[in-house]
Amino acid sequence: MFRLAFIFTLIANLASASPEFWRHEWPNTNFDVTSVESWVEILSGGPPRDGIPALDDPSFVDVFDEDRLMDREPVITLELQGETPRAYPIRYLMWHEIVNDDVRGLPIAVTFCPLCNSGITFDRRVNGQVLTFGVSGKLRNSDMIMFDRETESWWQQAIGEAIVGDLTGTELQTLPSWMESWGEFKERNRDGLVMDEPNQRRNYGANPYVQYDSSHRPFLFSGELPPHDIPALARVVRVGDAAWPMTRIAQVGEIKEGGVVLSWTAGQASALDSQTIGDGRDVGTVRVRDTAGNDLAHDVMFAFAFHAFWPDGDWKLGE
Repeated sequence: MFRLAFIFTLIANLASASPEFWRHEWPNTNFDVTSVESWVEILSGGPPRDGIPALDDPSFVDVFDEDRLMDREPVITLELQGETPRAYPIRYLMWHEIVNDDVRGLPIAVTFCPLCNSGITFDRRVNGQVLTFGVSGKLRNSDMIMFDRETESWWQQAIGEAIVGDLTGTELQTLPSWMESWGEFKERNRDGLVMDEPNQRRNYGANPYVQYDSSHRPFLFSGELPPHDIPALARVVRVGDAAWPMTRIAQVGEIKEGGVVLSWTAGQASALDSQTIGDGRDVGTVRVRDTAGNDLAHDVMFAFAFHAFWPDGDWKLGE
């Protein structure tokens, strides 16, 4: 299914990989400024601009008022000092990919790209301006391209950097957040908050990418596969330009290297395995901290995406 869809989409994209075909949809984007070497790198993922609707100003409920989530379902956790911990369920991000939120005056964007398994939280402030992000419908290296509604610049989600438009080269600040199971979050944060179900018609809790993370090749990706015989869709934990294979961390439980402490515990379902997210196979939870115990910004992404965006990255294989 993925292979056939890839072929047809690739043919369509090669015929229209040019700003001239995009200007009617993006009249305010400055295509004269870009860090992209070739427009062929940018593909349509299928949905048009805002076809995957980002969420703005989400509502929250108390942990013990939430009864829809399964304990093993993944959430993106944000625990800012002095603020009530918040959980953003992947069952909602699967269908919306971006949540524009505000935590006591701190504007943030919680993002999830299913095709890369990349879940990152950004500070939405850039040069004194607060940006609001949407989903462009475009992909590069199979990773979501976001856009900001203020300048209509395009942003690469995996690296948090503008790649097309007036803000090209600008980087967003990444905030420490992590994926864990709903059960882990509510056990640790009994007074926490969880994002409420959006008032939209979506099959929340279902996975539209059944067995995707068991595939041999990523969807809409034709780049170089990872080195060291690492499977393309194996999960790696990225900290900066270094990546630790999830299997290595799971095997030993904890790794301390280069000032980074990575620990693994079982109990989190893969969101990209079974039809029902909470029934996915156990991929576990990784926490990433410094030696003083402070949470570090990181990402748990597929190996092909790390290699695509960090081709000279440091593979922490323990050999």
